[in-house]
Amino acid sequence: MSRFFEFAINNALLVGGFLSLLIAYIVVEVLRGGRSISPQGLSTMVNNHEAVVVDVRDPAEFRQGHITGSKNIPYARLAEQMGELPKDKALIIVCNLGQVAGSAARQLKAKGLENVYKLEGGLSNWKSLSLPLVKR
Repeated sequence: MSRFFEFAINNALLVGGFLSLLIAYIVVEVLRGGRSISPQGLSTMVNNHEAVVVDVRDPAEFRQGHITGSKNIPYARLAEQMGELPKDKALIIVCNLGQVAGSAARQLKAKGLENVYKLEGGLSNWKSLSLPLVKR
């Protein structure tokens, strides 16, 4: 550990540049993909602020299990069905792992929707916490 501090002191410019790039990367990713929300935060937003959960997975995956009250709009059809989404409520985008949700959130923000969140870790994170799913 002392060698780390020695390196940081001897190469302050290099370390400072690295930290600046790291912070810039984090800021850009947060702004581009929307804010992340935890599964507990999702429940709070839905219960207290009437947020709408939008599941962007394919209909077959949606039928295998989805969050109660979520609306299924496959990612491939998001642009054409965007008019069905309320503009006055928070939107929480859900996918399998959270990566497609980030892309969908960027797309919605580009169309003027500001209050957009993505579920951290997607539905796999939701399942790992043993939270309930609706199957039909």
